[in-house]
Amino acid sequence: MKKLFFILSIILFFLLVFLMIILSTIGFETDKFNKFISEKAIEKNKNISLELDKIKFKFGVKDLNLFLETKNPKFIYKDLSIPIQNVRVYLDFYSLIKSRTKIDKINISSEEININQLKKIIIKTKPSSLNSLISNKVKNGKLVINLELYFNDNLEIDNFIAKGKVREIEGVINNNISLKNTSFNFFGDSSDILIKNIKSETDGLLINNGNLEIKRDNEISVKSDFITEIKINKKNIINYLSILKNTKFINQELNLTGEFENFLNITFDKTFKITNYVYTNKGKINDSLFKLDESIKSSFLENNINNLYLKDSNLNVRYASDKKNHIYSSGTYSIDKKRYQNYDFKNDFFKEILDINLNFELADKLKVDFINYKKDPNKVAEIFLNLNTTKNQFNLKELKYSENKNLISIENLKIKKKDIVSLKKIKVKTFDKNDLKNDFTLEFGKKIKIFGNKYDAKNLNKFLNQKSKNNPLKNISKEIEIDLKNIDTPLSKKLKNFRLIGVIEKGKFIKISSKGDFGDNKFLDISMKNDKKNKKKYLEVYSDLPQPLLSEYSFFKGLSEGVLIFSSIIEDNKSSSKLIIENFKLVNAPGVVKLLSLADFGGLADLAEGEGLSFEKMEIKMSTDQAFLKLEELYAVGPSISVLMEGYKEEKGLTSLRGTLVPAKNLNKLLSKIPVIGKIIIPKEVGEGLFGVSFKMKGMPGKIKTTINPIKTLTPRFITKALEKQKKSK
Repeated sequence: MKKLFFILSIILFFLLVFLMIILSTIGFETDKFNKFISEKAIEKNKNISLELDKIKFKFGVKDLNLFLETKNPKFIYKDLSIPIQNVRVYLDFYSLIKSRTKIDKINISSEEININQLKKIIIKTKPSSLNSLISNKVKNGKLVINLELYFNDNLEIDNFIAKGKVREIEGVINNNISLKNTSFNFFGDSSDILIKNIKSETDGLLINNGNLEIKRDNEISVKSDFITEIKINKKNIINYLSILKNTKFINQELNLTGEFENFLNITFDKTFKITNYVYTNKGKINDSLFKLDESIKSSFLENNINNLYLKDSNLNVRYASDKKNHIYSSGTYSIDKKRYQNYDFKNDFFKEILDINLNFELADKLKVDFINYKKDPNKVAEIFLNLNTTKNQFNLKELKYSENKNLISIENLKIKKKDIVSLKKIKVKTFDKNDLKNDFTLEFGKKIKIFGNKYDAKNLNKFLNQKSKNNPLKNISKEIEIDLKNIDTPLSKKLKNFRLIGVIEKGKFIKISSKGDFGDNKFLDISMKNDKKNKKKYLEVYSDLPQPLLSEYSFFKGLSEGVLIFSSIIEDNKSSSKLIIENFKLVNAPGVVKLLSLADFGGLADLAEGEGLSFEKMEIKMSTDQAFLKLEELYAVGPSISVLMEGYKEEKGLTSLRGTLVPAKNLNKLLSKIPVIGKIIIPKEVGEGLFGVSFKMKGMPGKIKTTINPIKTLTPRFITKALEKQKKSK
C-alpha cells in the first residue's frame, strides 16, 4: 500500500511538473475567457472595442502566477486601430477556484508605433501639455511601449507601469533649433518617471548618456544628467543667439568646441512654481574664441583686447537657487591666438557679490607710465589678483605682479563708483636690466606716506598733464608726506633727497612745502598756501633747472640752462599764472628754427641749430578756464632776437598764436631814436630796412601752419616792453 501511494505520488508530481512546463511554454489554448475579457474592457470605457482571436492559458514560473496571453488582438479606440503585439491578462488564482474570475493586472506590448499614428490617437484623448508638445513640436519618430495595468476588486485601474523605447525622434524647439536622431528608454508609473540613455543632436550640439527622473509627491522633483559635445561656430551660433542674448561674450563670432557633464535638479510645488534648483556642469573646453562686445582698453597695454581665446581648459560651473554660485576654469589663454599662457580663474558669486581669484601669466607687452616701467616682451610675467565686487564697489584685496626681479603689489584698494575710497599699501621695485629704477612704498593710513630709495619720474609730467573730467581721488582728504632719496627726472636730470609735506583735500593739494637737490648747488622748491576765506590757492615753484619741469611742453623743446620761477593763483577750475625763465638758451628747437627760416633770418636760424639762441629773460602771463588756455602775453628778449606773442589753446588741441619777431640789431637802432617819436613810425634813413616780421601759427598738434609778414613799424606795446627791458638791464 505504501509502495502504491509512493508510486502514485511520484506520477502525480511528474504530471504536475509536466503540466507546469506545458503551461509555462506552450500553454493551454482556450476561448473561455474571450467574452469575459472583451466585456470587461469596454465596461468602463465605451470608446474601446477589443476583439480576441486565440487565447492561451499559461503559467508564469518567475512570478508563480496564471495568465492569459493573446497575440495581435484587434484593439480599437475611437475608431482608431491601435497596433498591439501582445496582451497578457494575469488572473487571481483563488478567484478561479471560487468561479469568480478576478483580474490582477494586464500587460500590453505594442508594435512599433509611428509618431503620426500616435498623433492621431492623441487627438482623440483629453488635451494636455504633453499632448500639445507631441502634436506641435515632434515631427518624426517611432515608439514601442509596454504597459502594465493593475486593477482593484472593482476592475478599476489602481496603478500602472509604462516602459518602452523611443527612437529616430525629430522635433522643433524654436524656429532655429531642431532636434534630430533622438532616442531614449523610459519607465513610468503613477508617481515616478524615469528616462534613460537619452541621445539627441542639433546643429552644433550632441547629447549622450542622458538620464531624466521625475518624482511626484507633495512636491515634484526633476533630476537630470547628460553629456554634451559642443561644436559651435560662426555658422550655427546664430541659431542660439535669441535664447542667449543676455549672456556676456556670446555673439555671432563665438567659436567653441568641448565636452561637458551636466547635472540638473529642480523642485516644483503643486502649482508648478520652482522652489529650488541646482545646475552644475564640468568638462573641458578644447578650443574657443570669444569676441568681446566692447574692446578692453588700458593704458598699461600696447594694444586693445578684442578677443579671448581659451584652449585645453577645464570648466566647472554651479548655478543654484541658494545663490552660492561659482565658475572655475583653468587652462591656457591668448588674446592674439599666437602665444598661449596658463591661467587659473575662480569666481564665487552670490546675488550681486563677486569674489574673484585670478592667477595668470602675461607674455604681451605691458607698460606703466607712472613709474616708467616696460615689461620685456621676451619674458613672461605672473599676475595674481583677488578682488571682490558689489553693485557699486570694487575691492581689490590683493594684486601681485612679478617678472624676474620686478615686483608691483597692491593691498586693499577700494573703489566706489570709479572713485578711490581707501588703500592700504602699494609696493614697487623695478629694474631696467640690472639697473634699479624704482624702489618705494606707499602707505595709506592716517597719513599718506611715500618713501623709498628710488623713483623713476621721467614720465611723471606726461601723467600729470593727462586731462580727465573725473578725479578718482576726490573722496581722499589726508595729510601727505613724501621722502624719496633719488628721483630720475626727465632729460636724465637727477633729484636727490626730495621731501614734501602737504595736505590733500578732496583729491587736490591745498598745502605743499617741498625741496629737492639737483646737485651743484641747484635746487627745486615748491610751496602752496591755501586762503580759505577767498577760496584761493597760491602756488610757487623755483627751480635752478627748468628743463625737468617743462619736458612735456613742446613749446619749450630745446630749452637749456636757466632759472625758472613760476607763480599761480588757483580758484576752482580757473587759474592765473606767471612764468619767468632767466638766462637760458634755445638749441635745436624745431619750431623756432622753422620760424627763423621763414623770416629769412638765416644767421639766427644757423645759430639756433648750433650753439643756440641766448635769452636774458622770458616772461609769460597766462590764464586757464576749464580746459581753455589763454596766453595773454609772452615776451622774450636776448642779445640776438626779441619776441612778443599772444594766443590760446582749446581743449581739443587747436592752437592759435600770433606775434612779432625782431632781431636785436634793428630793435636797438629803433630804441636809440625814441626821443624823436615822429621818426619811429617811418624811418628816414635810406636803406634802414625792415624792423622784423609778424607771424601767425594755427592748427592742431602736428598740423600747425605758420605764416610770415614783414613789418616796417612796431606796435607801441612792443616798444614799451623793449624800454622796460632796457631800464631793468641798467
